[in-house]
Amino acid sequence: MDYRFKTTPFQHQLDALSASWNKEVWALFMEMGTGKTKVCIDNIAILFDKGKINSALIIVPNGIKRNWRNELKIHLADHINYRVAVWSASPKKEEKTELEQLSVITDDLTVFIMNIEALSTKRGYDFAYKFLLKNQTLVCVDESTTIKNHSAARTKNILKLAKHAKYRRIMTGSPVTKSPLDLFSQVQFLDPWLLDQQSYYSFRARYAVVVQRSVGTHSFQHIVKYQRLDELQEKIQNFSTRVLKSDCLDLPEKVYTKRSVSLTSEQVKAYTEMKKAAITFFEENVMTAASVLTQMIRLHQIICGHVKTDDGEIKSIKSNRIKELLEVLEETNGKVIIWAVYRYDIQEIEKTLGEKYGKESVATYYGDTKDNIRQSIVDRFMDADDDLRFFVGNPKTGGYGLTLTSSHTVVYYSNDYSLEVRLQSEDRAHRIGQTNKVTYVDLIADHTIDEKIVKALNAKIDLASQVMGEDPKKILFG
Repeated sequence: MDYRFKTTPFQHQLDALSASWNKEVWALFMEMGTGKTKVCIDNIAILFDKGKINSALIIVPNGIKRNWRNELKIHLADHINYRVAVWSASPKKEEKTELEQLSVITDDLTVFIMNIEALSTKRGYDFAYKFLLKNQTLVCVDESTTIKNHSAARTKNILKLAKHAKYRRIMTGSPVTKSPLDLFSQVQFLDPWLLDQQSYYSFRARYAVVVQRSVGTHSFQHIVKYQRLDELQEKIQNFSTRVLKSDCLDLPEKVYTKRSVSLTSEQVKAYTEMKKAAITFFEENVMTAASVLTQMIRLHQIICGHVKTDDGEIKSIKSNRIKELLEVLEETNGKVIIWAVYRYDIQEIEKTLGEKYGKESVATYYGDTKDNIRQSIVDRFMDADDDLRFFVGNPKTGGYGLTLTSSHTVVYYSNDYSLEVRLQSEDRAHRIGQTNKVTYVDLIADHTIDEKIVKALNAKIDLASQVMGEDPKKILFG
């Protein structure tokens, strides 16, 4: 293509753009770090230049709204005048002005960025609906697995909005993070006819084997296996581009390593007692997903060094986990990303590293981190000359949209069961701009729920690979 790009695309980006730019619907299943955001921005630019659209509605997880604004500055063609507005439930003066200007018709390209959560609300839905009625719009759902739940309010609202979009795009590196059924709502957004199944239940009947199960008085439908995955894969290929980093980029390899953490006597006692209590509870009560999750979280918290009681109190338990983390860091040069699931752990890590290496050496990025300082933390971490060495974050908050390629060491202080969160957080360091081999260190307490989490993540990635027609692979050790 002879388009006047602002930043020169890689060949795999050019191939994806060539295949999709003029299609009404398309899926960019491009692995994290391969630059799918640039492909979408270039697609918007070309369609705008050709008079096909005058606006774009970008729907993203809350944590990467502002990242899209930065990406537009970097990649949108210089000859295009544009304006950007970012949704906020409680907009500041400047943000409010930007949102109000959306109703003013101009010759400029208008880009409206909304967080997916806002579309669970009537106010957010109504605002987006009015925007679409006034414009010829390309709507893109970035990280489209956020709409995989077909019964969620935001999914239903986004599917209704899709009818008013001239062009529709979905983007994600891992469209299947739990089961092949994850695909249904994502593809429904593009076009209900692409998968030949008009309802979730007919789709499930086609690609899953379901049996009726009962536990006590509770009856539920249980998926025992999946079927016709080759057929599903063939259908997906007709409206999508699949890009793997291993196929297109000269990125250094990923290296996984495990560091075993021995439990203290206090942890062993608490862990054993909690397991016994859980068994007793389930013998006397109906087992539900919520009750099982609660017990698993408590077991996981114990091996991380704390537990949250029923009344919300956090109790510390003597642990070797911080000690093992410090030993890993002593063996590591350069900047380090540290991911931890729990707020308590993030705060303890920050405190410990601040005392050992100095307060300027560590910054945290999680739910409590103020929006107005998040970008400055990223900028400092990416600055090779800045004293900020340790980026400590919650992977659900900081694992999306950020570029943290100044680090080639990533430590998982703890994991959860979300494959999407794991893959996203891994690739903050392993993406375009990384020149070093990236090492991932998982802190694992042997023979505990830690190992079960890793096993579950590996099982999910194998199933996802099968659906996408890729070779089986492991994301973690083992």
